[in-house]
Amino acid sequence: MRPLRYSINITLDGCCHHEAGLPPDDESMDYWTTEMGRADALLFGRVTYEMMESAWRRPATGEWPDWMGEADVPFAETIDGARKYVVSSTLTEVDWNAQLLHGDPGEAVRRLKEEPGDGLFVGGVTLPLALANLGLIDEYEFIVQPIIAGHGPSLLAGLRERIQLELVDRREFRSGAFAVRYQPLRPTP
Repeated sequence: MRPLRYSINITLDGCCHHEAGLPPDDESMDYWTTEMGRADALLFGRVTYEMMESAWRRPATGEWPDWMGEADVPFAETIDGARKYVVSSTLTEVDWNAQLLHGDPGEAVRRLKEEPGDGLFVGGVTLPLALANLGLIDEYEFIVQPIIAGHGPSLLAGLRERIQLELVDRREFRSGAFAVRYQPLRPTP
């Protein structure tokens, strides 16, 4: 069974708006490039899919935009080439190496997890909340930014039951941010 990993940048107060934290630097871009490369496929809701596509899809010219720095290109190439699954009740079609998941999202994700492979990567806010409520997330990975945002969407707001986690990895960045990886503690039989 493939593990499902939820990965996102957050501020110290739990804000997970993509513009609330520090601007990406070379070290964090390298980290996310490696982490996305560990997944067989990416799983997005509509909003995250459209946001990521607008920023990271290779332009028709084949040339990356001028705003991209040297560390952005490997990330862009990794996400651009990755297999993607999109959960949406409003989209009728997707492209960008993507497949639209139909029907019950929980059942669709369960089927994806049952396929062989190294893992699935989910990002965003709404879809991960639904998957956490269903107990489908096997790993939580956060880059915690040394910022207090004071507003914006917060991490897993609306979670029905608390999830007790066990720290499995931690890495500090020169920026003062740190990456933490947790796995849910499963009840012992």
